[in-house]
Amino acid sequence: MQKRATIELTLRGVILGILITLVFTAANVYLGLKVGLTFATSIPAAVISMAVLSAFKDSTILENNIVQTVASAAGTLSAIIFVLPGLVIVGWWVDFPFWTSFLICASGGVLGVLFTIPLRRAMVTTSDLPYPEGVAAAEVLEVGERARGEASHEAREGLLAVVYGAVASAGLAILAATRIATAEYQTYFRLGPASASGFDMGFSLALLGAGYLVGLSVGIAMLLGLIISWAGAVPILTAAHPFSDAALADYTGHVWHAQVRFIGAGTIAVAAVWTLLKLIGPVVGGVVSTMSASRAHQAGTADLTDTDLSPGWIGAITLACLAVIGYLLYAFLVPTTLAAHTWPLVLAAIPFVFIGGFLIAAICGYMAGLIGASNSPISGVGILAIVICATLFVAVTHPAADARQALVAFALFTTAIVFAIATISNNNLQDLKTGQLVGATPRAQQWALILGVIAGAAVIPPVLNLLAHAFGFSGAPNLHTVTAQPLAAPQATLISALAQGVIGGNLDWRMIGIGALIGIALVVLDEVLGLLKWLRLPPLAVGIGIYLPMSATLPVVLGAIIGHLYDRWTTRTRNPDYSRRLAVLIASGMIVGESLFGVVLAGLIVAFSTDAPLALVPADFAWMNAIGPAVFAGLIAVLYGWMMARARSHA
Repeated sequence: MQKRATIELTLRGVILGILITLVFTAANVYLGLKVGLTFATSIPAAVISMAVLSAFKDSTILENNIVQTVASAAGTLSAIIFVLPGLVIVGWWVDFPFWTSFLICASGGVLGVLFTIPLRRAMVTTSDLPYPEGVAAAEVLEVGERARGEASHEAREGLLAVVYGAVASAGLAILAATRIATAEYQTYFRLGPASASGFDMGFSLALLGAGYLVGLSVGIAMLLGLIISWAGAVPILTAAHPFSDAALADYTGHVWHAQVRFIGAGTIAVAAVWTLLKLIGPVVGGVVSTMSASRAHQAGTADLTDTDLSPGWIGAITLACLAVIGYLLYAFLVPTTLAAHTWPLVLAAIPFVFIGGFLIAAICGYMAGLIGASNSPISGVGILAIVICATLFVAVTHPAADARQALVAFALFTTAIVFAIATISNNNLQDLKTGQLVGATPRAQQWALILGVIAGAAVIPPVLNLLAHAFGFSGAPNLHTVTAQPLAAPQATLISALAQGVIGGNLDWRMIGIGALIGIALVVLDEVLGLLKWLRLPPLAVGIGIYLPMSATLPVVLGAIIGHLYDRWTTRTRNPDYSRRLAVLIASGMIVGESLFGVVLAGLIVAFSTDAPLALVPADFAWMNAIGPAVFAGLIAVLYGWMMARARSHA
């Protein structure tokens, strides 16, 4: 159908989305540099949008969807701080020049939007990927629309489900912020006289809800990754060097961070390549379908819910972005000791950005579809990108000792552009899934996300400068900070060290190689399981289980298992579809509540200049390790008990 009676891309929606983007981006940049994590903003933005636009009688679910699409740039583009501060950490920059930083974020981010357009049909329309956050955002939007547009009992009950899930997860997060209850339980222990391992459980209802949405197959695959990591790799590697009981926790944690995560990165690399090989056919078909849909739109026969930006617009904007990137690369190299290699490096970097960026867009989009943008290990993609980029540049220049620092900086600079592509593609397909479920126009969402990218790119440099001069980054020289506690910037520190290791010739490739071999074995295992029609174990999800912290993975696994048991139970109810829909709404509410509180907590941290602005008790409060898991388990029991009671009474 060419015309619809609902409004979608509006000026007020775009303005509201940009305002939310500015606030959420600033909060995400701070938290990412502080603790190495960012929060997804699509769902909180959808909730805020519904609250604001409900004052307008002509607002629609599609307009609310545009707001969350614009604002989602905050949750993703802000992840550029996993790479960009590396230029300060290695001593190349002393601050973040606005126009250079803005153009890195904007050009890479817009390419991230464009590169996912031909992937939409292959990975959203015809794919069975769960897209947990995209589905959750759609459920939130639809519940809000039904609650406003009709007074049905089911609509009211659905809204209650979202509210209950949100209140429970936010309440648990608030309790953890007061320090009365712990947010996670962590312990390390010996396995025999020479080796060690650990256990780390995060008490997050948002991650538990994500586990329900991703399903049992992904959950069990992530559990297998945990077993490979903590029951296999960590005990074997810790046994290689003797350590005292006093150093148990530090040494075991160091082994996981410095070695085992690279095994996960190698596994992710192989799984990602295999995924791309399997997607070649659907992606080519998606490109052909995009061109056919464009011709149908020009002829006036197109379905708006299946219409992307035209190939002409895609080509023109892509060329403009590549021209900007070429200028940035050239301007970076000319005043350095690499000036004699300017053109060879630029000619090597642009294809790497273009081809590597497209491949990374597909990898990140697939990972986001598999486990959600919030849980997608995008920093693992950054690790692979910097290793490949630095290796390529060494091959091109064979740098002398006095040019190595400049080459490290140029590798970080180029990888930052590729990472901007990755951050947006990590989220864009999630947004398009939401749009598909609510009947939105993909073309309108794509324009909206481009606007969101530009808005986010404008706010990132001043926020980075403010934080750099107020706090500084661990290990960074030449910054006159006002505090004695610099920001950790963990991912940027790691990626900087990798660039220096590759270019300096002292990087240990063994762990990445071991991970690659594990990835090959997992690909074979998954294909065999598919032939036998047994439960699949997606290799990418296994790699994610190896790479992510256990505290983030275990709640997802738990949520997947509990959710599977609940879904099996619903087959005995009078209306299984309603029973399962109620669980999706509860899970969506869990994500909403914790995400909204994350925004509030970020503001409080910045406002009061303290890590724990809501703390009511000391950090070593004796009962916190008992209260945290007890409340976590109690809330799960209450929420699932309510759902089961409603399912039994629903006709």
